[in-house]
Amino acid sequence: MSAAITRGTLAKLREDLVITEELCGQKFTFHTTWGLFSPREVDAGTKLLLNHIKVGSESRVLDLGCGYGALGLTLAKVLPSAEVCLVDKDFVAVAYCRKNAEINKLTNVHVQLSNGLNDIGGPTFDLVATNLPAKSGKELYYLMFYDIHARLNPGGRFYIVTITGLRGFVKRAFTEIFGNYQKLKQGNVYTVAVAEKR
Repeated sequence: MSAAITRGTLAKLREDLVITEELCGQKFTFHTTWGLFSPREVDAGTKLLLNHIKVGSESRVLDLGCGYGALGLTLAKVLPSAEVCLVDKDFVAVAYCRKNAEINKLTNVHVQLSNGLNDIGGPTFDLVATNLPAKSGKELYYLMFYDIHARLNPGGRFYIVTITGLRGFVKRAFTEIFGNYQKLKQGNVYTVAVAEKR
């Protein structure tokens, strides 16, 4: 064992990381662990996305690629009458998302392991949101976007935050698949956009 890494250090690394954060005016506690996306703080892209999502009377919401749940659990709290589905392909993320739903006393959520939308059955959604992973490849993005379009109700909206370098691709893909694209916020690092199923 390295002199720099002691048994005590290893034990400490195995403990949950705990984030306390206010999102959309609501206080949250999130437990995370090493290996999950942004384990020490809610990432700036998620915060930016949450600041630009307009919610109303949506009854079914999807957080695709939920991680430990910062995005979807916030939507569940601000839409208490909605059913919010959170999915991720990482079983560790799903376990922590379920744990965080319990910690934050959210009962209007369903957390599930799924490769994209492949394993979530037949429900349709009024709102879908995702913090798009930066290096998954355009083939996966197209699969995801077409699947989301197929599962959105008429008038349903798909919100996305991505690194700004992908904004041109997202604009072209949204225009091709949804027939529309609206950029809500562009910064040096992240861009938030939305498309609507018409």
